[in-house]
Amino acid sequence: MMTNFKVLSIWGGLLTGAALMMGPLGAAEPWPTNKERPNIVLVMTDDQGYGDFGCLGNDWIRTPEIDAMAARSATWQEFYVSPVCSPTRACLMTGRYNHRTKCIDTFLGRSMMATDEVTIAEVLSGAGYRTGIFGKWHLGDNYPMRPSDQGFEYSLVHKGGGLGQPADPRDNKGRYTDALLFENDREVPTVGYCTDVFFDRAFTFMRKSQQQGKPFFAYVALNAPHSPFHDVPTELYESYKNVDFASIITEGKQKKDKKENDKLARIASMITNIDDNMGRLFKELDSMGVTENTIVIFLTDNGPNTRRYVAGFQGKKSEVYEGGVRTPIWIQWPAQLKAGTVVKESVAAHIDLMPTLLDACGVEEIPANLDGRSVLQKLKQPDAALEKRPLVIQYHRGDEISKYHSCLVRKGAWKLVHPSGTQKEKFTGEQPAWELYNLKSDPGERKNLFAAEPELAAELIKEYEAWYASVSVERADQPGPPYIVIDKEKENPCVLTWQDMIEGTWRPTVVGYYKVDFAHSGRFDVRVEAAWGHKIDKSKKWTARLKIGDKEFTAPFDPETKMGVFEALELPAGKCKFEPSIRSESGETLSIYHARIMHR
Repeated sequence: MMTNFKVLSIWGGLLTGAALMMGPLGAAEPWPTNKERPNIVLVMTDDQGYGDFGCLGNDWIRTPEIDAMAARSATWQEFYVSPVCSPTRACLMTGRYNHRTKCIDTFLGRSMMATDEVTIAEVLSGAGYRTGIFGKWHLGDNYPMRPSDQGFEYSLVHKGGGLGQPADPRDNKGRYTDALLFENDREVPTVGYCTDVFFDRAFTFMRKSQQQGKPFFAYVALNAPHSPFHDVPTELYESYKNVDFASIITEGKQKKDKKENDKLARIASMITNIDDNMGRLFKELDSMGVTENTIVIFLTDNGPNTRRYVAGFQGKKSEVYEGGVRTPIWIQWPAQLKAGTVVKESVAAHIDLMPTLLDACGVEEIPANLDGRSVLQKLKQPDAALEKRPLVIQYHRGDEISKYHSCLVRKGAWKLVHPSGTQKEKFTGEQPAWELYNLKSDPGERKNLFAAEPELAAELIKEYEAWYASVSVERADQPGPPYIVIDKEKENPCVLTWQDMIEGTWRPTVVGYYKVDFAHSGRFDVRVEAAWGHKIDKSKKWTARLKIGDKEFTAPFDPETKMGVFEALELPAGKCKFEPSIRSESGETLSIYHARIMHR
């Protein structure tokens, strides 16, 4: 929900808002007219690693269009994202560390972003831009957390973390081709492979914006090459399936066998399909006559989804080594950035994209509480000084941040890291086993200098502790994920999914509850669905149960349709726990897939 501010600040007071909003001579930049303002196309792929590009040394995966873009672009060599999906997206959308936004994980309600966060889409919309998202949002599927609630005028997205995941409509059956998607919050059928569809709709959106005489922000957030891998572009897969990927597979759990080779062939086909669409994008911009003053950004959301080539780094998705958190980023803007520009030995991250783009667009109304900073001047003048500041990234499972757990601090050439395991919810050791690396001389993080550089290590630990104290108190008075609001004027029916169930587990049995806020009292129909993969013993009697606040209801459960229906429940307005379950007469429990709430 948009609130306007005029001063941009950085945590810890490292850089003032005035410094960010001033040009090289200290004079305020004028706000451009509509014709002068750049368009923005921000493309972010899902689970594509640092090394999945020909221009970065990958000889197995074809990316000629992105390689050509890289040559035309400004490149920021040391650019960071979070190790997994939702945290990166929260940081990118808000310019703030994701722990401030309530978005700390990827599922079980932990990926929902607080609705008072101000997104780049809200700010650009307020400045006269048309805003559209195409693909993956992953910051909340229900009102008031949807893209349409957070500044996007147009949206064509899948729900949750991806197609084939718990928020996917039952009838979609995990498919990427001819997928059921959500256009402006309504389920719609589509025709074609999902990546092609997202680009097609982005092109239509761009054309319409041009016809209306408005600049546009198109956020193309692809769900490829994320799993599942059963549905990939057929012709490209045929061209890759006989490639020997053995040398791309690095040490680790992945085995150099036929199954792993086939997985990489499928991932490669998804990546080359993305590359083909990037070529289509540049042709579209040329045909519209807007290439010169359109900012096109390409990056990935985290490290690769298998242990494979990462250009000399180590690590993969979910890990805090460089391979899990370093992304290539290419920024093409012919009107302002010189082709072939490379920013070296300077650190930037996802939190910097929002302030940098707002700076580039001449936006005057900027939130005051950003963690990121504009790096536009550095992109224009790579030799310009940029004050060193600590960058902190932390990710692990759980409902709250755990001090010292699975984190890194990057400042200058130095990186302090505690790789304590992202799948554990808390760090339980007595002392962190810190590692310290000089990434200028050791980008592969092979030589731990923690014992040799005690003073430097102590300084970086102090930086981490200051950051931890800052983000930990941000929402101390608002425990847990945000409330999903059941409002007949905004979303009716409201479909709650496995993705946002709190205090549950994903597998083997999904149980838990939702935090909901009924905006209206009244009569409601509720349908509870079991996970579609369940094999149900039809000889037993099954009952759907529903606990809403202090009220409890039961209804017959049909093993054939895998549904239980509650009709005309009289429910009061207000906040409560909404807890569905399905149990047999002998006590077995079925996983909840969706709960559909309809206000009569």
